[in-house]
Amino acid sequence: MEYSIRRSDRARRVRVVVEPTGAVEVVLPRRAAQREAAAAVAELRPWIDRRLAEADALREALAARGDGLPYLGDTLQLRREPGRTRAHRRGDTLLFGDRVQIERWYRRMAREEVVPLLDEAVEALGVDYTSVRIANQRTRWGSCSTTGAMSFNWRLLLGPFEILEYVVWHEACHLVHMDHSRRFWSLLERHLPDYRTSRRWLKDNGATLVLG
Repeated sequence: MEYSIRRSDRARRVRVVVEPTGAVEVVLPRRAAQREAAAAVAELRPWIDRRLAEADALREALAARGDGLPYLGDTLQLRREPGRTRAHRRGDTLLFGDRVQIERWYRRMAREEVVPLLDEAVEALGVDYTSVRIANQRTRWGSCSTTGAMSFNWRLLLGPFEILEYVVWHEACHLVHMDHSRRFWSLLERHLPDYRTSRRWLKDNGATLVLG
């Protein structure tokens, strides 16, 4: 396996980084022996292979989009209009002035999509929440605090509708059971019988839910 080595005065241990481009870099503390890089790569080879496979899948997914962006299973075509200060959807076309506006638009739409689903879920469960926050967590798709504060990742809108539905129901069920016990999964299955399919899809494809 090819990899590059970078020495760092700040590094306290050997660290392996797999970039989205597929490049593998080993960060070594300044005084570490160079052989430690090879040892780290050998030890972490299964993890590195998984990350490389994710990087390949991401590049393929982004290439397959062409000039469009996914939105809950649909594809939006992009049209840049110089001078526009706010992205706006017109049919299957998203009008925008710059790329920053696109993320802001997805964040706005995430709240509009999430809140009705969450309201439906908590009504069925007989519970309530205190607030909803739309965030951009790096590794989490949603969260539920003990106070009923809910948080959802706007990037869920880049996947199919059923994935967003799964995450909303998942977090809503935490308002009843704040754990992943058998009772929690049974409750989720009662209201969303096919949740395992969405759970697997998100695990396999979550890395592709980016604007690119």
